[in-house]
Amino acid sequence: MPSERVLLAKIESRKAQIAVIGMGYVGLPLAVEFALQGFPVVALDADRERVESINRGENYIPDVRISDLSSVVASGRLRASADYVEVSKADAILICVPTPLDKNKQPDTGYIESALESSLPHLQDGQLYVLESTTYPGTTEEIILPRLVREGAIVGETAFLAFSPERVNPGDAVYKTRNTPKVVGGATDACTRVAAALYETIIEAGVVRVSKPRTAEMTKLLENTFRIVNISLVNELAQLCERMGMDVWEVIAASSTKPFGFMPFYPGPGLGGHCIPLDPFYLSWKAKEYDFTTQFIELAGRINDAMPYYTVERASELLNHAGKALNGARVLMLGMAYKKDIDDLRQSPALKVAHLLEQRGAQISYHDPYIPVVDEEGFDLTSCPLTADLLRNQDLVMITTGHTSVDYDLVVRASSLVFDTRNATQACEAAHVHKLGVGPS
Repeated sequence: MPSERVLLAKIESRKAQIAVIGMGYVGLPLAVEFALQGFPVVALDADRERVESINRGENYIPDVRISDLSSVVASGRLRASADYVEVSKADAILICVPTPLDKNKQPDTGYIESALESSLPHLQDGQLYVLESTTYPGTTEEIILPRLVREGAIVGETAFLAFSPERVNPGDAVYKTRNTPKVVGGATDACTRVAAALYETIIEAGVVRVSKPRTAEMTKLLENTFRIVNISLVNELAQLCERMGMDVWEVIAASSTKPFGFMPFYPGPGLGGHCIPLDPFYLSWKAKEYDFTTQFIELAGRINDAMPYYTVERASELLNHAGKALNGARVLMLGMAYKKDIDDLRQSPALKVAHLLEQRGAQISYHDPYIPVVDEEGFDLTSCPLTADLLRNQDLVMITTGHTSVDYDLVVRASSLVFDTRNATQACEAAHVHKLGVGPS
């Protein structure tokens, strides 16, 4: 019986064993979803603390419901391990590891290659390999496929290979793994069929099949390039609105009333997270191989990279107008996470703003209900309880992340000077509250 038919039968009967490599914001939710549908799942991660947490049924990813994790662990459908020998028992291996950029914005595929090299000694006939990590077009066919072939696999017959981009939006209360459509592109038609059949068991919103892996890889990059370009546009317009004595937030709200042809994006102190600040530059890097310059991406990157500097300069100006200098000023930052209502510090613009404030001599402290400590990038800070006394003792309160659980009415009442970069205080306007993108009328 051909391997494709065998694997499809295992998927249909929920007997296919699944190994998910990388237990971060992508891998753990994916592993839990497959286990909830009855598949036996092994969660692979080099971090033994994560492995032990999963095996105790303890959740560390906010987007995963603790009841779901604990139930699939208790039932035995999900277990975690740091031993790649588990791959030998798997029918499907899903790779969900980080793909960072180096300081020169060059893609680092080291985590993908490490996961692959650890897995290949345990390769068995009939297995499906799927890469979910966001990367440049061509990665699946240029890095993974040749290694499978060197191990003796016939891709599309004795082994199956596909790319299916993760579409996780941390903190999104509506769109999760199950109700977000999944794009799948296989190295052959058989690869696409097998990968699509696997994801169709957990994706209620449907699976979108594309012609090849690089099409699926490009799909994810287009999604995030669209966002970085539009965010840079509104960041630039925020600076213009301030200079023209206008309110960019009012402009965006008015534009958003148009029922077609417009999608709102919002300014801020910079870009953060694991996707938007990084992903488009995989494409920019790859484009150079084809003697092509991605001008929109490069320009968007420059505008967004400059926003923390612009934010700190605005803070300095506000203090000057109040008769104070930034050097020696007490500055309380509200929010360190890269976006509201999550506990993720990755690429957070608040960290860059904090560094710039310190370089200018400010005495910084912070409050963040989701980030109890900041002990990275040279910081050793602890979140302060948000009280009226704390606010009164600051020269400037800067809202860098608009967490919804923060009492902004208290912030406005108790603070002498507020700089709101997220429009979090829109319901409690006051003369001493100043916003990013709003100039004197």
